Amino acid sequence: MRALKLGRRVFGEDEYAVMAIVNRTPDSFYDAGSTFEFDAAMAAVGGAVAAGADIVDVGGVKAGEGPEVTAAEEVERVVPFIEAVHAAHPGLVVSVDTWRAEVAREAVSVGAELINDTWAGWDADVVKVAADTGAGLVCSHTGGLEPRTVASRPAYEDVVAEVAAELAGRAEAAVEAGVRADGIVIDPTHDFGKTTYHSLDLTRRLGELAGTGWPVLVALSRKDFVGETLDLPVDRRLNGTLAATAVSAWQGARVFRAHDVTATREVLDMVASIKGRRPPKNPHRSL
Repeated sequence: MRALKLGRRVFGEDEYAVMAIVNRTPDSFYDAGSTFEFDAAMAAVGGAVAAGADIVDVGGVKAGEGPEVTAAEEVERVVPFIEAVHAAHPGLVVSVDTWRAEVAREAVSVGAELINDTWAGWDADVVKVAADTGAGLVCSHTGGLEPRTVASRPAYEDVVAEVAAELAGRAEAAVEAGVRADGIVIDPTHDFGKTTYHSLDLTRRLGELAGTGWPVLVALSRKDFVGETLDLPVDRRLNGTLAATAVSAWQGARVFRAHDVTATREVLDMVASIKGRRPPKNPHRSL
């Protein structure tokens, strides 16, 4: 199992890292812009750190359909903010959620240490930014979708095998292009280019992705596959998210992108203790 090195942090194979989501967008699907304003976003970072976040993922463009956001506007939303977060929390790993190489390069120049390319190399130069700067890189799978679009009836013969093969190939190609092998994470990217059935299958068989040897990131938080499985709106999807989180952790996922940091941290600590990787904090019953 590979170690994962991001900035000053090294995450061993026995560690679960929580990646807190902070969106500098006015129209995010979950918080509807609650962290769009600079001060509110900084407060959210502080709260996430206090709750046990290891990484904060900063995005400036809503993943789904919505008004166009130019690269210049995306830079304005995320780059000064990342610089401020890096200064205020020097021990925190800062990630930038972008598919654009120009945004990634500017973000890394002010302190971002991970490029979360959620659109699977749509801009091929993102890999070059990671190679040039030494930043980490998330290799994702979206079934060939254009950024901010939704698939129509995606089909796979074996979604898990195909996703695992493509992600391993992307990771190996990134290393060949000069990206640090110990900075690469793979993400099956639930919902993107997939039906709910596909996302459930990926969760059920996530051990096959972990078996590639690359650290696996899962972004499960309140997603549509949770909502459709339980027939619940976004604001009632926490329990389903945590169930998927526990299953993914048990099968080998190592980084967990989450809106609900406290709950996610507690679930991961419990899984780690059940696995025998973490001692109980206060064991005294019948002792």
